[in-house]
Amino acid sequence: MAKLKVKFACTDCGTESPKWLGKCPGCGAWNTMVEEKETVVKTQGMGSPLIQTKEKPRPIIHIESGQEPRIETRLQELNRVLGGGVVPGSLILVGGDPGIGKSTLLLQTSHALASKGLKVLYISGEESVRQTRLRADRLGALTDKLYVLCETNMDQVNDAIESVTPDFLVIDSIQTVYDPNVQSAPGSVSQVRECTAHFMRVAKIKGIATVLVGHVTKEGAIAGPRLLEHMVDCVLYFEGERHHSYRLLRAVKNRFGSTNEIGIFEMGESGLREVTNPSELFLSERPLGVSGSTVVASMEGTRPVLVELQALVATTNFPSPRRMSTGIDHNRMALIIAVLEKRMGMFLQTQDAYLNVAGGVKLDEPAVDLAAAVSIASSFRDAPTRPYDVIFGEIGLTGEVRAVARAEQRVKEAQKLGFKRVIMPEKSLKGWSPPTGIEIIGVETVSEALKAALG
Repeated sequence: MAKLKVKFACTDCGTESPKWLGKCPGCGAWNTMVEEKETVVKTQGMGSPLIQTKEKPRPIIHIESGQEPRIETRLQELNRVLGGGVVPGSLILVGGDPGIGKSTLLLQTSHALASKGLKVLYISGEESVRQTRLRADRLGALTDKLYVLCETNMDQVNDAIESVTPDFLVIDSIQTVYDPNVQSAPGSVSQVRECTAHFMRVAKIKGIATVLVGHVTKEGAIAGPRLLEHMVDCVLYFEGERHHSYRLLRAVKNRFGSTNEIGIFEMGESGLREVTNPSELFLSERPLGVSGSTVVASMEGTRPVLVELQALVATTNFPSPRRMSTGIDHNRMALIIAVLEKRMGMFLQTQDAYLNVAGGVKLDEPAVDLAAAVSIASSFRDAPTRPYDVIFGEIGLTGEVRAVARAEQRVKEAQKLGFKRVIMPEKSLKGWSPPTGIEIIGVETVSEALKAALG
């Protein structure tokens, strides 16, 4: 009998080592090397590591080109994030915090596709078929084209795929599925890597659109080796606060579309409801006539979104003031405060500064700089901003306001929601005609913007 070999693998990046190490040599994480038994690789069937094809290399100019066929779901927000719909044969990885609504989203998606006549196989390794039926009753997701199975054994999953021959496959979750030919526990690095590779081969060979649900770590990243994100075609994160009803679906990798789009949903008793106008949602509780509050026009892919920025500047008794930001990069906030101190003469060295994006949205584009600067200055001077102003623009280190992209779409979104004025970069006014009914103020410096916004 052959001697069983033992190796150690990093749970974060998948780096392997013949001996235990306190620090992973691949990603530098501490105490992530776990013991695993040597993997026994299949040599036959769908699990074969090598796919034998008879195709020969061809010049790229001789390969047919064209758009990938897509399957549109009834969830337009999901279609937007995926780039227009689900691509047959694609492998999608969905991650999110426990209880955020991943299973609800995928069950509603499965029902939407099954209602169009497609065969859908929903395999759950965490819930029984009765629990899945109870959720389907609550969501109204009942159709004879939706097949449900509770199984974690890869061999049984293969038999189910062969018998149903689905067009859309959901595995909830990849950490619960195990291959009996791999000598390690379910959820381990070897099992997750081997099972994902197997589903990738199934998706590509049979043309089945496959969705894998992945657990996340306490830092918010998908659990398991980083190799998973390289193997799949699309990586989606389902985000949101437990104490709020809205949810954000964000793509961080997409081989068939843009990674800048977001989908916005609202969780209710009957499942997830699409939010067609997110600006109204994020501005619904905005206070009027208070200092430190401004509205910024941000772009999420091709969609303009109006979001409220709140700032609070308060005197501190400590020698080192605090700088805290939520929804905006902390380093970007420090840069804006430095510009206000150097170019505008604001003495913020004895002031704590807090910056928050209301609604839990994360803004990572430089166009929010000007609105953040106005919010901080408004709170510092205790001077309220006008309630119907929209502000956007990028700030340079010399205090200039730089042009931003898609200014026309931002202005039209502000006009649609009833705002009266827009303070924006002067250079962004070139090449298009502002709409009637809204005042446009072009500024070239931060000083001009503060004078226009705060008087």
